[in-house]
Amino acid sequence: MTEDKMFQVSTLQALALGYSKTVITVGELLKHGDTGLGTFEDVNGEMLLTEGHCFRADQSGNVVEMPDDTGVPFTSVAFLTGKRKFELGAVSGIEELKTILDNRIEEDFGLNSMHMVRIDGDFEKISARSEAPYKSHHVTLKEILKTNQEEFYFNDIKGSLICVYYPDYMDGINAPGWHLHFVSDDRKKGGHVFDLVMKRGTVLMDKLNRIEIQFPKEAAFDTYSLKSLAKEEIKEVEQGK
Repeated sequence: MTEDKMFQVSTLQALALGYSKTVITVGELLKHGDTGLGTFEDVNGEMLLTEGHCFRADQSGNVVEMPDDTGVPFTSVAFLTGKRKFELGAVSGIEELKTILDNRIEEDFGLNSMHMVRIDGDFEKISARSEAPYKSHHVTLKEILKTNQEEFYFNDIKGSLICVYYPDYMDGINAPGWHLHFVSDDRKKGGHVFDLVMKRGTVLMDKLNRIEIQFPKEAAFDTYSLKSLAKEEIKEVEQGK
């Protein structure tokens, strides 16, 4: 196990521009981390990686554990050690939670570092999304989500938020700021989080000072112009606006 390292498969720019083919398998991914988020081949739902188990939330928010041979085109994972641990009370929305987490990493002089966080909590409401698979190339993630994305809500639910933070200067490698996925305690519900109301939570946080990126090996990857996507489109995909 390697601590303090983020392992990433491909880049968000590549996924957003339509590169959704397998780069590695779930079995290979689990050698590099026990906590993280991403998606599966052909953008087949949202990935929820926690405590060494890899789950997929489908377009209805239903969760199943994925076999080791499942293909992965994009993800960020790390081994979570929980070097910092603290309790949170009521949080009225996702922007408030992001501000709290920003303040915590700023205390540790961490705004220019990456962070992996798990928040085990009790939630009044979770607003989330996931999507059905779309088998195509050079069709942008924005267009895929317009067609195949479904939004849903979970009420009075206990579970874990998986939170990944990338600093602004790493825009394109991943989305700058916080990216959150949710999985319920019973591992039956989950998705990409748009908003939330939290009653309480326990935060495990790691500051990561290294990154390893596994790029696709096939020639098709080099047909993508990875600087052609605007920041606004990345933000739109992330926030679902």
